Amino acid sequence: MATVKPFRGIRPPAAIVEELSCLPYDVMNSEEAARMADGRERSLLRITRAEIECPPGTDVHSDTVYKKAVENFEAFKIKGWLREDPEARFYIYAQTMEGRTQYGLVGCAACEDYEKGFIKKHELTRPDKEEDRMLLTRFLNANIEPVFFSYKAVPEIDSIVEGIVNSQAAEYDFVAEDGFGHHFWPVLSREDNRRLEKLFSEKVAFTYVADGHHRTAAAARIGAEKRARNPRHTGKEEYNYFMAVHFPDNQLRIMDYNRVVKDLNGLTSREFLERLSQGFRVEKTGTQELRPSRLHEFGMYLEGSWYRLTALEGTYDDNDPIGILDVTILSRQILDPILGIKDLRTSQKIDFIGGIRGLGELRKRVDSGGMTVAFALYPVSMEQLIRIADSGNIMPPKTTWFEPKLRSGLVIHAL
Repeated sequence: MATVKPFRGIRPPAAIVEELSCLPYDVMNSEEAARMADGRERSLLRITRAEIECPPGTDVHSDTVYKKAVENFEAFKIKGWLREDPEARFYIYAQTMEGRTQYGLVGCAACEDYEKGFIKKHELTRPDKEEDRMLLTRFLNANIEPVFFSYKAVPEIDSIVEGIVNSQAAEYDFVAEDGFGHHFWPVLSREDNRRLEKLFSEKVAFTYVADGHHRTAAAARIGAEKRARNPRHTGKEEYNYFMAVHFPDNQLRIMDYNRVVKDLNGLTSREFLERLSQGFRVEKTGTQELRPSRLHEFGMYLEGSWYRLTALEGTYDDNDPIGILDVTILSRQILDPILGIKDLRTSQKIDFIGGIRGLGELRKRVDSGGMTVAFALYPVSMEQLIRIADSGNIMPPKTTWFEPKLRSGLVIHAL
């Protein structure tokens, strides 16, 4: 069963939380981070993207940057911009997007659960990206940003969360620059904290990495590293755990993750459409954006027009958790055999567009001349994600897009 426990969070006073909190480090580059932090002295980006305070040209992975992050982290605490809570507790973190709110519990997951497979993943990780987050965690001796987990919903947990939300005013409650609402409650009752920890240990067999595979892997590696270096290790040290926001699966919605491709691999448009007809029913629908309405249906934008592509029987396997995915169909039927894109992780011919940016972004990328064809996909479901993770399979790259992103800076976990 899953271990999820309360912890003593390090948090900003409510009066400055909106200024201090920020988007996660990996959704921006250094220049964008600098613009976001401009005029915001207390922005957490001065810790998570500390290169913005270093001389131009500084290697973002250098000790100079990590040491600046430590300096700023300590300064934030000295100035009272970050304060540690007096006792361990869970926290409720809710996000509102387009009138819909999802409620997660911030708690500490166990590194051992990741190592033993009680925390399930659905993506591969890259060692270089793991190493970057390991270095920052090692220097700060803290999980500065949470990872995004899910679990199969438990009514008793839902009931406790609902009771707190309905009876206690949120300590943080604001709409960020992304237009999404962020709401935050510390769980003050010791009995509620005890019951929540017990319910996870009794009712939640597995948790699932929704977003943040690299941070999860890095956190587990840091825990193992600290364990190996401590001759008096007991298993109860705080470094054995890392911070995650746990959302019930029935509250989450995965957005589409779309593709744009630079060229037709030497084919004319007519030849390309003829090749497509071997695996799809191809219908030209006009200039209005076409969003797929069901599994195995794709929208395609080419030369100013939208097409509906419907995968023919035999191009997919509904009994295979990977073969049923539309990203798999697209790769096996179009990207690889027709467009010559063999490896989605390394090919320079393809780019990926998160669904939050809308289908207009696909049209824009093609109309600008930078790309030739775009594909809109029907989003993966949480049921599919859990099925794949439970079966031990790995999704193709760039399959899931979760929104809203977790806000960094609402709470920090010290190791």
